[in-house]
Amino acid sequence: MNFEDINESSATVYNQSVNHPLQAFEWGEFRKKTGVGIIRRGIIKKEKVVNPYQISIHQTPGFSYFIGYFPKGNLPSSELLNELKNMGRSNKLTFIQLEPNVEIGNWKLEIGNSGLQPAFHPLFTKYTFLLDLKKTEDELLKNMHQKTRYNIRLSQKHGVEVKIDNSDKAFKEYIKLTKQTTKRQKFYAHDENYHRLMWETLGISNFKFQISNSGKYPFDPNKLQAHLLTAKYKHKTLVAYILFTFKDTIYYPYGASSDEHREVMASHGAMWEAVRFGKNLGLEKFDMWGAANVPDPKPNDPYFGFHRFKQGFGAELIEFVGSYDLVINPLNYRLLTIADKLRWAYLRAKKRQ
Repeated sequence: MNFEDINESSATVYNQSVNHPLQAFEWGEFRKKTGVGIIRRGIIKKEKVVNPYQISIHQTPGFSYFIGYFPKGNLPSSELLNELKNMGRSNKLTFIQLEPNVEIGNWKLEIGNSGLQPAFHPLFTKYTFLLDLKKTEDELLKNMHQKTRYNIRLSQKHGVEVKIDNSDKAFKEYIKLTKQTTKRQKFYAHDENYHRLMWETLGISNFKFQISNSGKYPFDPNKLQAHLLTAKYKHKTLVAYILFTFKDTIYYPYGASSDEHREVMASHGAMWEAVRFGKNLGLEKFDMWGAANVPDPKPNDPYFGFHRFKQGFGAELIEFVGSYDLVINPLNYRLLTIADKLRWAYLRAKKRQ
């Protein structure tokens, strides 16, 4: 059977066939609004899409080459790899980077025969922390690091108020805290326009629901939706998290915090309420969206702090198969790898000055 483009009429059945927010139909619609090209295809059967894929298309800075990015897809079959090669040639891509949402040990890859090779510039982290929400709250608290459990109770003792708040006012606070956080921690983050388009597309308040009288929080597990959680102390927002829900899992992709009142441990209180929010929705897993690139980072590792923070909640460290490049144009690919090495050598030299 032939691969076909996936449009809105097939969105529901498509979402049922993928297993991560970055492959969800709604994520592709959001990325289109940011100016990124999206190719979304699969083999459509009655109630299923076989070999689904959603790829974003990007131009390489400084070059006229285009590359494809295929994050968190299903296990790539030989049929899918052949489709990607043909699609890549048709769209004049230099290569397609694949980062399958597949745990290590579940994919035996024959590098030479597949056309894949280890990525020269991986984008998504190889590890994440995954928390089992089927456990009771008491079990979850018991499995936490003692210091984490203490800090959660400390935030509660200080009267930190944590709740889901999807209002425009709360989102403005999130943007404000995001700017503060990136400036303080000196790391790259998406700009304000990116976050606003994300919220306009994925924010729960932008979806229409048949609200029942049950009082339950309205959401659709078969759509990718974003929720905003805030933690306040003395009426001041100290922490704001964007949480995704998709299928049976809640995700923590974006977070921001204030430099004020660090002593009240608002971040610990916020994360615990994110866990409880997922449980109350009946979800089974909490994916904390990444970890350090090594299982046991040292204190000088730039990811040490957020790795240790997530680890404290008793989550399991999951390792994925990693990042691979499907090379379409070998000559252009070689030029890009050389340019990338020169760029990083320059940045390291500049940092030492």
